[in-house]
Amino acid sequence: MVALAKPFSLDYFVVDVFTATALAGNPLAVVLNSVGLTATQMQAIAKEFNLSETSFIERRPAEVEQAEGIRVRIFTTEEELPFAGHPTLGTASVLKLQAPEMLQSHAITLALNVGSVPVHFAPQNEQAADSPAQFGEMTQRDPEFGAEFDPTDVARLIGLSADDLDPLLPPQIVSTGTAFAIVVLRSAEPLARLHVLQQEATQWLRARGARWFYVLAPAAISTDDEGAPRYRARMQFNGGEDPATGSAAGCAISYLVARGVVSSGERIAVRQGVEIGRPSDLYLSAQAKSARVTDVRVAGSTILVAKGQLFLS
Repeated sequence: MVALAKPFSLDYFVVDVFTATALAGNPLAVVLNSVGLTATQMQAIAKEFNLSETSFIERRPAEVEQAEGIRVRIFTTEEELPFAGHPTLGTASVLKLQAPEMLQSHAITLALNVGSVPVHFAPQNEQAADSPAQFGEMTQRDPEFGAEFDPTDVARLIGLSADDLDPLLPPQIVSTGTAFAIVVLRSAEPLARLHVLQQEATQWLRARGARWFYVLAPAAISTDDEGAPRYRARMQFNGGEDPATGSAAGCAISYLVARGVVSSGERIAVRQGVEIGRPSDLYLSAQAKSARVTDVRVAGSTILVAKGQLFLS
């Protein structure tokens, strides 16, 4: 007889990120106490959840976590990522509930593959009293700006015409941990026609040092509608579409501030996920200092929607 490995269980939570409403925003599975799992096991669990990302919390000695942050790894259904936005915000929100002792001045630092990323939470008395959602803000790495692209080439790859793109804002690679090609449209109307040629676009972008397109368009809003989304966004990848892309949003605000479209320190709202019925609201800002962009911040709400256990052997 072959001896079986000892069965064990892992606690997990499912949260919706960049929304204060359950079953909206971007869903995320967060697995606790994953120390000892191999990367292969983590990848298999991510495939089991079949969400855009699953995060794994690897607890370490308290003195290490105080110095370096809480170790977190992020997986899509296909691969491990060095950084992703909604898993960072969502995982920190789960830790705020499950490990409140790690809060330092209303912040939790995650140790990701890309490095340490702090997530700040509003003090309890500033959170909405009638909402179970938590509002948090991550500070991403300073951006790295890469190549600019011919709008005609980009338009073909995203299923639009060159006339749909803003002629004053050329597509460009930007990375705050994950590299995206930022594409700005003239108006929100072409967003409904967006159709990224996934296989060709992936090869084209990878050859140029980026992973995916993040497509932005100015939203049609009244100037006196305070807090309304200033931009709409879409991100199609891996044969599907992302309801909210926090890593790309950090790249987008870096691009807009660098080009003077958004003022240094100004917070803007971006709405994503509308076309797939998962409306998400992201709040972005960055600082322009000495000809560079820094202090890149991406904020939003997270709400708990499920919890349970994984039974493994």
